[in-house]
Amino acid sequence: MKIGSRLRFAVLFVLTLVCAPPAPLSAQEPTPAAMAAAREMLLAKGGLTFFDPVVPGVIESVKNTFLPTNLNLSRELNEVAAQLTKDFDSKRGDVITNVTRIFAERFTEQELKQITAFYKTPIGQKMIKEEPAAIQESLKATQDWANSFSEVVMARFRVEMRKRGHEL
Repeated sequence: MKIGSRLRFAVLFVLTLVCAPPAPLSAQEPTPAAMAAAREMLLAKGGLTFFDPVVPGVIESVKNTFLPTNLNLSRELNEVAAQLTKDFDSKRGDVITNVTRIFAERFTEQELKQITAFYKTPIGQKMIKEEPAAIQESLKATQDWANSFSEVVMARFRVEMRKRGHEL
């Protein structure tokens, strides 16, 4: 998977987590055992690698906000971005901890262990291998459908507005 598509997938993954219905609020932090089970599940799924491009992506994005108005500084901005990528490499751990905590809050330790066991089976391994392509293909198919459907909706708007004496 290319860096761009991995970053998009990571962002979609995080948005899915953020947009999912909230889990019941627990009165306490997940136990260390639940955190360990969540991390093991994410490792078994290969899910932690999806977050590899997040820190460099943020650095690149910030650098690119400065470039349009500072074209004469592009070499220096690239150098600073490379340095910051090294300096902030450990920040990936913050992302991993946050994601691990989210899973540990949404699933019990036992459920996480069952999920991990699934991902270690042949069908679980196939899921790991095929899921990114299936998601990307699904997103493209949904976008294609939405584009086609928007033409139907646009035509219908025109018909309905024409009935009301307006030409769009």
